[in-house]
Amino acid sequence: MRSEPSVNARVGFGLRRGVEHGKTQRVSDKPSMAFVALGGNLGDAAATLREAAAEIAGWSSARALGSSLWRTEPVDCPPGSPSFLNAALGLQPKPGATPESLLDDLLALEARLGRTRSGLANAPRVIDLDLIAFGIETRATPTLTLPHPRAHQRAFVLAPLDEIAPGLVLPGQQKTVAELLAALGQAGEVLKTEPLMNANKH
Repeated sequence: MRSEPSVNARVGFGLRRGVEHGKTQRVSDKPSMAFVALGGNLGDAAATLREAAAEIAGWSSARALGSSLWRTEPVDCPPGSPSFLNAALGLQPKPGATPESLLDDLLALEARLGRTRSGLANAPRVIDLDLIAFGIETRATPTLTLPHPRAHQRAFVLAPLDEIAPGLVLPGQQKTVAELLAALGQAGEVLKTEPLMNANKH
């Protein structure tokens, strides 16, 4: 029986690696790339993150790039909150896209996937989509701060991002993503589990 094509095949999504001088080379950190952090800790989080990633990948003018799924411990969440699944996605925004338009698209996608907002800070949620960076753009408005103001302090953001853009330097930072992650020293709080986009399925 013929199996369904992987999500990678359907949306042109991949994680590119090569070996040079004994080191793993990942994506080039193009100034035009936007990066989105995905997370969720309610329901079938893996399925929800994969659905979101497939949709977001379709917004990219080039092949989107994604991390593995990472299981992470809740940070600044209400007591008893379940663990999260987190991932990162890189895309090349299409002509005419702006940080504001991408944010609007992410919020609309959250709503379609069942995200509700209880008003309780960091409450458990079906899906959470955060715009981490949009090229070298910066923003400081009531609705959008770029780069994400706490991304550089969070292992659950940096570990997935390190898979696809270890050399990325977020605007306003001096260190790369890989260096920021190493400086946190919180490897025990994040655990890589499986590919976000079922890259090994055919």
